Amino acid sequence: MAGALGVKATPFTYAAHALAAAAAVMVLVWCIHFRGGLAFEAVNKNLIFNVHPVLMLIGYIILGSEAIMIYKTFPGLKHDTAKLIHLILHAIAIVLGAVGIYCAFKNHNESGIANLYSLHSWLGIGAISLYGIQWIFGFLTFFFPGAAPDVRRGALPWHALFGLFVYILTLATAQLGFLEKLTFLESSGLDKYGTEALLVNCTALVVVLFGAAVVVAAVAPAAKVEEPEGYAPIPVIG
Repeated sequence: MAGALGVKATPFTYAAHALAAAAAVMVLVWCIHFRGGLAFEAVNKNLIFNVHPVLMLIGYIILGSEAIMIYKTFPGLKHDTAKLIHLILHAIAIVLGAVGIYCAFKNHNESGIANLYSLHSWLGIGAISLYGIQWIFGFLTFFFPGAAPDVRRGALPWHALFGLFVYILTLATAQLGFLEKLTFLESSGLDKYGTEALLVNCTALVVVLFGAAVVVAAVAPAAKVEEPEGYAPIPVIG
């Protein structure tokens, strides 16, 4: 669709990187300046929880986004090199996402809070599970041992489409997370119109814009006329 409208991926990769930097700074300011800092072990269990949004946004969503955009960010990169970077960045994103989820469980367990009671937590576990399945499928099919060429060609559009579905699901889960945490804070006395509430809401909005730029970059053609082998824009029927 983006290609049919004459839109190229490059300006959206620029926008995505700028928005990613803004979102990273904003979540760090929130968790360090307003929420007191980050820790894996602390008497103040909130410091353990603070690791969760930082790793889920910077380590999981932003690094995963870089993996998605690698073919469009560096369109002249050799296909095998781009594929390896794509694979490694996704693997790092999954690991950091898992650590982020662990910190949320650790905070809950050490604070006497129930686990997995909210839609955010259900979707979060589902999203990272699907992310892991997607990574394993991609590794076995396109990297090692690698499927037959016909199988790879047939699987590629579905791999790309499912990947974007998981990515959008992850973005939606992040929005629920921002909403849930801010609701808890406001119910505990945080000023609904104060600086921290404004920062959290603005961070969530920046993440939405960032995700939109990544999706458009993923489906739009690269700056070069020829796409990397097997990674042409997702065809739109109709």
